[in-house]
Amino acid sequence: MTKSPTMDDAPYLSGLNPAQREAVETINDPVLVLAGAGTGKTRVLTTRLAHILQTGHAFPGEILAVTFTNKAAQEMKERVSHLMGGAPVEGWWLGTFHALATRMLRRHAELVGLGSNFTIIDPDDQARLLKQLMESAGIDHKKWAPRAMAAMIDRFKDRGRRPTDLSADEGGEAAGGKLVALYAQYQSRLKTLNACDFGDLLLHMITILRDPQNADLLAEYRRRFRYILVDEYQDTNVAQYMWLRLLAQGNGRNGENNICCVGDDDQSIYGWRGAEVGNILKFETDFPGAKIIRLEENYRSTAHILSAANGVIGHNADRLGKNLFTDGDQGEKLIVRGLWDGEAEARWIGEEIEQLQHRGWSLDRIAVLVRAGFQTREFEERFIQLGLAYKVIGGPRFYERMEIRDALAYLRVTAQPVDDLALERIINLPRRGIGDATVQTLYAYARNKGISLHSAIHELCETDEMRPKVRETLLRLAGDFARWRSLIPTMKHTELASMILDESGYSAMWQASKDADAPGRLENLKELVAAMDEFESLPAFLEHIALVMESRDDQYQASISIMTLHGAKGLEFDAVFLPGWEEGLFPSQRSMDENGLRGLEEERRLAYVGITRARQRAFISFAANRRMYGNWINAVPSRFVDELPKDHIETQSDSGLYGAGRSAHWDSSGVQAAQRRADNHDRRTINAHGETLSRGDRVNHDKFGDGTIIHIDSHKLDIAFDRGGKKRVMDSFVSKID
Repeated sequence: MTKSPTMDDAPYLSGLNPAQREAVETINDPVLVLAGAGTGKTRVLTTRLAHILQTGHAFPGEILAVTFTNKAAQEMKERVSHLMGGAPVEGWWLGTFHALATRMLRRHAELVGLGSNFTIIDPDDQARLLKQLMESAGIDHKKWAPRAMAAMIDRFKDRGRRPTDLSADEGGEAAGGKLVALYAQYQSRLKTLNACDFGDLLLHMITILRDPQNADLLAEYRRRFRYILVDEYQDTNVAQYMWLRLLAQGNGRNGENNICCVGDDDQSIYGWRGAEVGNILKFETDFPGAKIIRLEENYRSTAHILSAANGVIGHNADRLGKNLFTDGDQGEKLIVRGLWDGEAEARWIGEEIEQLQHRGWSLDRIAVLVRAGFQTREFEERFIQLGLAYKVIGGPRFYERMEIRDALAYLRVTAQPVDDLALERIINLPRRGIGDATVQTLYAYARNKGISLHSAIHELCETDEMRPKVRETLLRLAGDFARWRSLIPTMKHTELASMILDESGYSAMWQASKDADAPGRLENLKELVAAMDEFESLPAFLEHIALVMESRDDQYQASISIMTLHGAKGLEFDAVFLPGWEEGLFPSQRSMDENGLRGLEEERRLAYVGITRARQRAFISFAANRRMYGNWINAVPSRFVDELPKDHIETQSDSGLYGAGRSAHWDSSGVQAAQRRADNHDRRTINAHGETLSRGDRVNHDKFGDGTIIHIDSHKLDIAFDRGGKKRVMDSFVSKID
């Protein structure tokens, strides 16, 4: 392990603590920077990049820097430029996994049977394509939802597995036992459409780089990327890990593995979407001789908050280990409050926020972080009653709105005529008299001939297979797209987009609509066209939309942020409220049932993330009773409550709660007794179908329909049915809904 030549007088090194400086100056060979919450991770990353460039270790084009969001990539670029005196940093490979893989794949698409102008389809198109294939294969898409099948295929891709890497039975019973075959058909159809989904971007590049026939290409990339830097390494999935390992083997000038990964194993909370905490835990095994540098000095939170977080996460066994500390104030102890029910919890949090507001705290500095989405309703209602402004973070994003998807479909077909999924979406929008039967005829012909829907229109319209009026309409639409496409090289793309929306009749459709939402939809379409002006061309804009969908929040009014714990990662607030710390809710019973100890440890990491979002104050609460799915359930405090170190918390409770007596404080022994009673209670059962059923599971009953298990007593289940209310049934009469 070597350090770079010293530059003690370099201004960008001033102010770094010893651990940060070591992470910046340890240049060659593999380095893992374990960056705890609030320890200056971004500063270390950007300073390290600037240091590599300033010391002449590499040119910008010899650096591969990987982030998880487009926003982080842009911020990194701006910070490095600032550290280098404002000099522009051009030519380097900086971006998200998907963006960088796309850049590579467009250069080598022919090696996996694609054209360089391939389309990147979104999850909506992915589900629609799978539905078509399922219908063709006779698979019941009502029983096996296309979106669920798409999610399972995505998981295969997250693990770097192609259809040929799987045995026929690895899909289990999904799609009637035909999931692997469906996956293969899906990949074949994507190739015909000259399209990829998100998972393909990395999967195709892994396929290319692992092929012995492309050994020279892999060697070329290894020579090119002298230094590799990766942010948020704890969130990488298997495919991302495989891609990085391929590029980092012997990429240094002297054959060393010059890869620096920055992450925090204690903040790995995305296992449900494919993230593998094991990637960061086995870094030393993957890269022998690796150096681990721990960033533990926190610049965000008070000492009490950090000690509480350390106390909870210390109960996890599967971690590399570190201990956050601060030279700042002790601050106030965490408040841990027990309440009778969820409504009382919402009232208490509302009152505490009002008290903070009266003391001069801005609502922008306050957040309520929930474990499950259903928890937000009571807080929203309470805040409305109190007149407290709030915003729920994580709602529908701009580019996911219906009118925006429609407009993007028009633009996609204009740019890429073989984009069947986009064409199908708007072929009869606005209505043109092209019915489902016509579309099915076109699709059947396209599949049989192995051609695109666009080509099928031209070929079938030369015959008498369809009515003259339908042929005329289809040819007119195809002619419009051809004319718009011919204008791409000469017309400004924003003007072209406005022309397409006007001439297609799409804007007129909403102008004529009596729908109350129509004016807003028209404004959104205008905003879409305005957003395009930031990009140099229509293809560049479409690629950006495919890779990045970021919400734009209204920042005009100071307001409380309500969001899930998962959504809060990377954010910070002066005061954080953490409600719902109850067994079964947090930690999630479903997570523990499905993933055992691994699931519990990820839930505990989520608790750690929640606590460390707080700069000055943290409030944790739990309720003895909670209304879920229309029914009241008894609850006991989360085991995480008992794991909080007693010297750093102040406990409060409604009178009589868990043996609290008249005092507003409860004895932890009362909580522990309640937990033991719950642990002795039968929480799960196995039905006649061999399915393990737990409280909170969604199930189906032939007579009563879908519902949620709220209580288990041996083989008897209390279920809150969506339409029939609460009923008690035997477990053999229900089946689990996946």
